Amino acid sequence: MTSSADIERASVATPSSVYLARELVETIRLAAPMALIQLGQIAMMTTDLALIGRISEVAVAAAALASTVYFVSFTFGLGVVSAVTPLAAQAFGARDPHRVRRALRVGLWAGLLISLPMMTFPLFGEKILLLLGQAPMPARLAQQYLFGLVWGATPALWLIAMRGFMGALDRPEPVLWITLVAIPANLLLVYVLINGTFGLPQLGLFGAGLATTTVNCGMFLAGLWFAAYRRPFSKYHVLAHIWRIDWAMMRQLIAIGAPISVALLMEYGLFSSAALLTGLISTTALAAHQIALQVTAILFMVPLGIGMAATVRVGHAAGRNDLAGVKRAGLVAGLLGIGLGVAVTAAVIFGRFAIARLFLGHTAEDAAATIDLAAKLLLVGTTLFVTDGLQGIAAGALRGLKDTRMPLLFAFIGYWLVGFPAAWALAFRGQLGAVGVWIGLSLGTAVYATLLTLRFIGLARRFSS
Repeated sequence: MTSSADIERASVATPSSVYLARELVETIRLAAPMALIQLGQIAMMTTDLALIGRISEVAVAAAALASTVYFVSFTFGLGVVSAVTPLAAQAFGARDPHRVRRALRVGLWAGLLISLPMMTFPLFGEKILLLLGQAPMPARLAQQYLFGLVWGATPALWLIAMRGFMGALDRPEPVLWITLVAIPANLLLVYVLINGTFGLPQLGLFGAGLATTTVNCGMFLAGLWFAAYRRPFSKYHVLAHIWRIDWAMMRQLIAIGAPISVALLMEYGLFSSAALLTGLISTTALAAHQIALQVTAILFMVPLGIGMAATVRVGHAAGRNDLAGVKRAGLVAGLLGIGLGVAVTAAVIFGRFAIARLFLGHTAEDAAATIDLAAKLLLVGTTLFVTDGLQGIAAGALRGLKDTRMPLLFAFIGYWLVGFPAAWALAFRGQLGAVGVWIGLSLGTAVYATLLTLRFIGLARRFSS
């Protein structure tokens, strides 16, 4: 393995600007397909919603309720299998192919073992929604959707583990190719199973969920084929001794991944609570909030891709004990995210009214108040676009160092000690309405991003000492 002294001697002979340029190129090369994969996932969700909307308005509401129930349970597995990336990245940086294979293998086992109890939650979705006070009809339709959707949880988690493995090897492109093929396939299958064309029965919302499950299975099988039979992945023999559970590596995976899951739930809980707060204000406020939040979710896919790339690049540097490389990878990813965030923010500022009209479509002429409020929220949210991107990148860099417990504490501080109280107080005590909610979201996210960034700087210094 390359020693720290060897790397430092080599760095003396090469200008730091050259290393920074190389790091920037490698980060962009990794981040671009990763961001496109995330955007592809949003594209599939959007087409699903568009086709479900043709059934009825109640079906759309039911799909939203079902997605909430499903996501809460799915997140528990998502964070754990996401830990495959830092484990495999550090092993790859240390040139330890056996540990790379172990990381993927234990991720697949974790996906299976977690998804089995996780699936029971959506299977009782109707009862849960009724206990939460939802109307009987949307709750019943949501259960139909969940009955079709829930069986795709295991292959979806397996694909995330596979994506982490491929990304750690600097080859995320196969999952992008699979996603690009899956988008039209998903569109066709959802349409066919909802409406019952080509001689198939009309399955409605159950068909939409079943189509997603089928596509998830197909995507995983395609990913497994790449991993098992295509170079450079095939040389790792990922299916060798697959029946053996590596409990030592499993403990590492859970120790890293469980805090990620809880932090994601805290973030999701804050933004869900923000929707409830705006719903208490008015229907117009809720509609404007949803538009601004959807824009934020789409824009976040780019820094999320950079954050995933940061996990890999920092993990590689940590694995090979490259002290300067750890700091360089985090610095380049952070600066890249800030630069893109500023550019996107400027575009949103100038195009905020057009963006709001785009979401409302043919009803835009009758929704002037919603458009004006959505544009105002997008203006308030310009700081959120930068800080939300920065927290995603900083969290990704910290995962490259296998540091996830302190970020969990920071999520609690930023989102629930600062963000939610500020949103509530400004909205109702300060009488700022939905604008106050968004100021609270921005403040909480800014605190979280700051704490994560300071944590990475401190760990990078300690790592190099």
